[in-house]
Amino acid sequence: MSPPHPEHGVEDLCAVGTELYTRALREGYVLGDDARDAPCLLDFGLLHPAVTDPGRLEPVAPAVALHRLLRIAEERVADERRREARLAETFEPLMRIDGGRTGADDSMIGVLSGTGLISRVIGQAMADSSELLSIQPNTSDRHTEPPPFVHVEAFDRDQALLDRGGRIRTLYQHTLRHAPSIQARYERLRGDVEARSLDEVTERLIIVDRTVAFVPANKDRTLALEVRHPALVSFFVTAFDRLWRLATPMHPQAVHQPSLNGVTPRQRAIAALLVEGHTDAVIADRLGMNIRTARVHIAKLATTLGSESRAQLGYLIGQSGILGQEETGE
Repeated sequence: MSPPHPEHGVEDLCAVGTELYTRALREGYVLGDDARDAPCLLDFGLLHPAVTDPGRLEPVAPAVALHRLLRIAEERVADERRREARLAETFEPLMRIDGGRTGADDSMIGVLSGTGLISRVIGQAMADSSELLSIQPNTSDRHTEPPPFVHVEAFDRDQALLDRGGRIRTLYQHTLRHAPSIQARYERLRGDVEARSLDEVTERLIIVDRTVAFVPANKDRTLALEVRHPALVSFFVTAFDRLWRLATPMHPQAVHQPSLNGVTPRQRAIAALLVEGHTDAVIADRLGMNIRTARVHIAKLATTLGSESRAQLGYLIGQSGILGQEETGE
């Protein structure tokens, strides 16, 4: 007796199903008995009985199957949006009845679940806003990034804010200064928009009109806190403003950070963490780079300073004075 067929979605087609569907496309059909180990092909509508011979299964053209499956997915998304609208209609009058008597203090800090909901709530907060402050760390090696539609929606609402005469200030890590997606963003945005970068920044932070802030509530950013408490928002704004003054301009006019005695700005940032005794993994995490890149920079730093060991490198960093030299262009 063969083991039961594992449950999976059509986007994760099993190996047996993939092989049989491929053979059906090449040969024009497969026998019904061949599909016993891959019932998913019939369930997903990728195979169907031949009109002239029910014992033969013919493949549905991949383009046709893909179009049908995408349409089903679109309908599912539309159903979820209609459900959200019905929930809003149901609870809005109830919230008016409540009149703020229950959970009044809790309403200043809310938890948002799911990237879709987080994006929509941020969009609602920005609907009539005139200022956006944000910190965007390089997290591509540590966390799952939002799906593409979130980036598109974010660009559209940012441009809408700028079109209303608003302003946007964004802090990035230095590792993102030359990222193609960041460069493409600022080539397209039009209005009062500026960006600066630092070696180290805080976790992701979005502040709208200095009245509401959004911060991640878990590592993969599928949860977020919506903060409206005036004292907390003021604290976030102050932290942003102080980091902004320390940061290096990158848009609209980028400032080049010069090397000092053959040591690049990136290597100076690494050197500062090295003398504090951090491991390569911690250094990479704090500077928003992968560990391999961090080790390449450490090796180059060691070569520049003539170090032959990790312990000697720390000593030579201290003797070189590179951490105490004034950096221009900051």
